[in-house]
Amino acid sequence: MPKSNTILGLVFVILGTFLFTNNLFYWNFFSMENFWPIFILIPGLLFEWSYFSTSRNPGLLVPGGILTFLGLLFFFEIFTNWQFSGYTWPIYPLSVAFGLFQLYLFSGRPRGLLIPVFILSTVSVVSFGILFLQVLHTWINFGLLAPIALILVGLFIIFRRSDPISPPTSKSINFEKRKK
Repeated sequence: MPKSNTILGLVFVILGTFLFTNNLFYWNFFSMENFWPIFILIPGLLFEWSYFSTSRNPGLLVPGGILTFLGLLFFFEIFTNWQFSGYTWPIYPLSVAFGLFQLYLFSGRPRGLLIPVFILSTVSVVSFGILFLQVLHTWINFGLLAPIALILVGLFIIFRRSDPISPPTSKSINFEKRKK
């Protein structure tokens, strides 16, 4: 059997399995409610494919990178019921940085493109850091953290050795022999 028939058969089996489980368990997997990001992802992938298949017009990589990045993000948000949307918003400026960085890589590396890439990436990283600290603050009682840190520093000061024992060297052994 030709390889293309095998691949086509596998595609039909997988699609049939998804449709069967969708109808059996009422997942509503193939509804527009769950699949609207495909209208963002497909144009992004087409822009990417258009550049990489011809290696002409690297400007296609900017919208391609942005739309692909956002399409994947929206699929993630839908399948997690938008639980993380309050934490994933820094990905929006990062998607623009990704598209511009692709343009930088594949268009002769004009240094001017690195400025907005750096600024947008920094905004995203700092935002993720702030979000991380907010999440950490809800998990840890910082009112107890300072006293515990003081106790640990105090114990370290009390129990650390003031003069660490150093291994004997050949000079110190010779000096001991001369003293006797």
